[in-house]
Amino acid sequence: MSTIPGIVAVNTFREAVRDRVLYNLIFFALLMMGTAVLVGGVSIGIERDVIVNLGLTAISVFGILMAIFIGVGLVHKEIEKRTLYSLLAKPVQRWQFLVGKFGGLVLTLTVNTALMMVGLAAALFYVTRKFERSDGTIVVAIYFILLELALITSLALLFSCFSTPMLSTLYTVGIYIAGVFAPNIRDIGVVTASPVARWMATAVYYLLPNFHNFNVMAAAAHQETIPTALIWQNTLYAALYIAVVLLAAAAIFSSRDLK
Repeated sequence: MSTIPGIVAVNTFREAVRDRVLYNLIFFALLMMGTAVLVGGVSIGIERDVIVNLGLTAISVFGILMAIFIGVGLVHKEIEKRTLYSLLAKPVQRWQFLVGKFGGLVLTLTVNTALMMVGLAAALFYVTRKFERSDGTIVVAIYFILLELALITSLALLFSCFSTPMLSTLYTVGIYIAGVFAPNIRDIGVVTASPVARWMATAVYYLLPNFHNFNVMAAAAHQETIPTALIWQNTLYAALYIAVVLLAAAAIFSSRDLK
């Protein structure tokens, strides 16, 4: 039974790879990196900064699009095609199905992110003609993007368990935007004179996924050192938050009437 999530994950990965949208997103991401090379060529002295910023932004934006638009349809597509019913008729529990779907999409995002990272590395080498030790911060920035994408995937999967793809997309995008500005929400609570508003702002700050902490693109572009403590903190935070979201998704999906 322990291999069931793995089987579902592999099948999900194969289905996602066959999706034309996936290849279109990769194409545009690589195209943006090619543009970065052209822009960097006319930006004397800041070529590296321009390429790294645009490259990481492309990886993040297109990765988020993949996570949301593929993630919100993972459950709905199986129900619509009625393949879920035959699957659950076998000795497969619903939580195993969800974990497998999550793992498959995260694997897809990891592979595609790796391909885009290769494109970024090629663009960077094309301009600078060398790799430096400080370029390791770019790898850390991409790792943080992957953690961010895994978080978004879990949220998209959660909403897809009880809502339509359209509403699931809106919910996921809304949570993502709010999570990016989570520190600002906390600051609003700090400066307000109302204790109730302060408490609510603090509660929202801790409930929302803090996507702001995963953004180290500027540090990577300027070759700044990223603290090891931040790497461990972000890894642990993402793992715990994803676990809670998947538990909630499993609880909702297990109680859902699929008739």
